[in-house]
Amino acid sequence: MESEQTSGGDASSPLVTPYAFDGVEAIETVRVRAGAIAPGTETELAVRVAGRLLRLRRQGRTLFGDLVDASGQIQVWLRADRTAAFEALAAALVVGDWIGVDGTVATTRAGEVSVLATSVRLLAHARRSFGDKWRGVRDPDVRYRQRYVDLWANPGVRERFLARSAMIWALRSTLVEQGFVEVETPILQPVASGAAARPFVTHHNALDMDLYLRIAPELYLKRLVVGGFERVFELGRDFRNEGISPRHNPEFTMLEVYQAYADLGTMRALTELLCARAAEAVFGATAGETPAGRVDLTPPYRTATMEELVSEALGVEVSLDEPERIKEVATRRGLDDPDVGDLLLKLYEDLVEPHLEEPTFVTDFPRSVSPLARQHRRRPGRVERFELVVAGRELVNAFSELVDPDEQRARFAEQAQRRAAGDDEAMALDEDYLRALEYGLPPTGGLGLGVDRLAMLLTGQRHIKEVILFPTLRPEAGEAD
Repeated sequence: MESEQTSGGDASSPLVTPYAFDGVEAIETVRVRAGAIAPGTETELAVRVAGRLLRLRRQGRTLFGDLVDASGQIQVWLRADRTAAFEALAAALVVGDWIGVDGTVATTRAGEVSVLATSVRLLAHARRSFGDKWRGVRDPDVRYRQRYVDLWANPGVRERFLARSAMIWALRSTLVEQGFVEVETPILQPVASGAAARPFVTHHNALDMDLYLRIAPELYLKRLVVGGFERVFELGRDFRNEGISPRHNPEFTMLEVYQAYADLGTMRALTELLCARAAEAVFGATAGETPAGRVDLTPPYRTATMEELVSEALGVEVSLDEPERIKEVATRRGLDDPDVGDLLLKLYEDLVEPHLEEPTFVTDFPRSVSPLARQHRRRPGRVERFELVVAGRELVNAFSELVDPDEQRARFAEQAQRRAAGDDEAMALDEDYLRALEYGLPPTGGLGLGVDRLAMLLTGQRHIKEVILFPTLRPEAGEAD
C-alpha cells in the first residue's frame, strides 16, 4: 500500500495534493536548530516545513516566498538549479497556497534565514485571492464573517485568541488546583431559569415539548452541591435572546463556580485569585499593557456598597432605608419604577458602573433584584451579593447562595408577578430545583465570571466580537432566509 495517497492524477506531481504530509517541523523549531548562520551560507541541515505562503516574488530563475505556520515565519527559496519542477511551481503557486517544503537551511546574501527547497508539494490551492497585503480586510464585517482570512491578514488577531486560550487554561487549572471538579450540565433545559434573561426556544419532536437553550447553568450546578459535589464548576456556553452590543453576543462563554460551606467572602478571595492568574497567563504578571491602556488585577480590590457609590456620584446620600429619597432622585433623572431596589440599580448602572476603572467589588444589592442570593446577615432589604467591575465592565457576579426552599419559592413568586406585569426577563419558577433545595443545600458560595469580557479586558478590546472567533452576525445580502 502506498504511504502517500493523492487526490487524483500523477501522484509524483508537486501540484497534486497529497492526503498527508508527514514529518513536518515547526518553523520556530527549525530556526532554533539552525542557530546563527553567516550571510550567504548553505548548510547541510535538512528540514521539512509546511504552511501558507503569505508573500511570493520572482527574481529571474529564483522564487522567494514567506511561509507561515502556527509557530512563526521563514523564507522559502526556490531555485531553478536546485528545486524539482521549478517552472511548473513558479507558474502555479499563488499567495495563499498551502505548501510543504523539503530542503536545507541556508542564508541569502542579505542574511535572511531560509529553506533552500529541493522539492515543494502543493497542499491546498487558494482559489480565492487574499490580494496584495490583504487590502480590504480592515472592514469589520469582513473580518468577523471571514475570520479564516482575518487570522492570516492581521497577525495580532491570532495573538489575541492565543491569549484568550491561555487565560481560559489558567482559570480551569486554578480551579482544579483548588480542588474543584469540572462538570457538564444540560444546554437544553425544560425551564429557563438561573438568570434574568430572555431565552431561545426550540421544540423536541420525539418528546413533543418545548425546550430552552440555557441562560445559565446555576441551578443545575447547585443541584450537584445538594448531591454531594462540594466544589464544582462549569466553563461553557450560555445563550440569551437579547440585543447585540459591544458587550453582548447572544452566545457567550461563562465560568460558574460553586463551593459548599462557603460564603461571599470566600468568593471574593477566589475571584481575586482567578483574575490574578488570568492576568499572569496573558501578561506574565498581574498587571500589563494593552492597546486600551494598562490593566492591573493585582489583589486586593476595592470594596464599596451600591448605596455608597450612588451617593458619591450624586453628591447626595441615598439609602434603601429611605426609599422616598431614592424615588425623588430617580424622578428628577427621568427614571420610573414601582420598586425602589430597581430604581437604585438603574441609578447605579447610569451613574456609576461605566466610570469604575479600578477593580471594585460592588456589594449589598437590593433584595428585589437578586432572587437567588441570600439575605444580608446584618442589613435588611439587601442581599449578600457582589459584582466585580473593572474598566466600566461587570466581570463577575457572586452570591452567598439562597439555601432556604421556602424563601426561594417566595422569590420565584415575586419574579412571576414581574413576568405577569410584562417583564419578559423575569426568572421562571423551577419546581425541581425547589425540590432539590428541600433535600438540603448547605451554606454555599457561588460566582459567575464572564469569560468574553475578561478576554476583552486583558487584550484591550472595546467590542466583544473581537474576542469571539465567530460572533453572531446578520445574514449576508443574498443569503437564504
